[in-house]
Amino acid sequence: MKQQRVALVTGGVGGIGTGICKRLAADNIFVVANFVVPGSEVAFESAMNNAGFGSDQFATIAGDVSQYDAAEEMVAQSVTKFGTIDVLVNCAGITRDASFRKMTLEHWRAVMATNLDSAFNVTKQVIEGMVAQEWGRIINISSVNGVKGAFGQTNYAAAKAGILGFTKSLALEVAKKGITVNAVSPGFIDTPMTKAMPDSARQAVVATIPSERMGVPDDIANAVAYLASEGASYVTGTNLSVNGGVHLYQ
Repeated sequence: MKQQRVALVTGGVGGIGTGICKRLAADNIFVVANFVVPGSEVAFESAMNNAGFGSDQFATIAGDVSQYDAAEEMVAQSVTKFGTIDVLVNCAGITRDASFRKMTLEHWRAVMATNLDSAFNVTKQVIEGMVAQEWGRIINISSVNGVKGAFGQTNYAAAKAGILGFTKSLALEVAKKGITVNAVSPGFIDTPMTKAMPDSARQAVVATIPSERMGVPDDIANAVAYLASEGASYVTGTNLSVNGGVHLYQ
């Protein structure tokens, strides 16, 4: 019998992260959801339980993936507890929006550390294990704004564009080892962050989307699940845009 795959999802307790964890668990992948804010795992665990998933299908693990040493310790703990990591989803992300003239060095560094450095910090810890077993899936969550840019998001857009370059370059290096590396670029997704927007602002956003709706976490989760599957073994170095047509690009 094939051993159950194990997936580590950074930022796994967030809106999109939780959706990804649910979808992977539904595909019989044991999910390890990373979090950094103490207590944030409680709502995640409740959501997973309410969706019918038990402790034999998921776990949570603390760790600030923006810091290399913390990421190293977090991955070591995960491997000790759950075995090798077969699937890595780099989903951790924050925003510190401001026009460039008002953006502080703190705003810049915080976003780059969490949204871009974390991909290096965590992938560095799992790549040798994937090479050794000659199988792995690395899926990096970028953004439509990493391609088209966005007012007030020079930090966020730069980090997400960096994710795309990271994805393509690493894909070339490990393709012959049975490891695929891909990105998913969400458009506007209906999460607690966007739910906090004024109705007028939400309506203005929806008016720009050809599909006439915001996406939901399941839209992103379904894309991640495909890239994590055996069926995606010939797909690597790609950026899968999931944005309802708001920006069309390759």
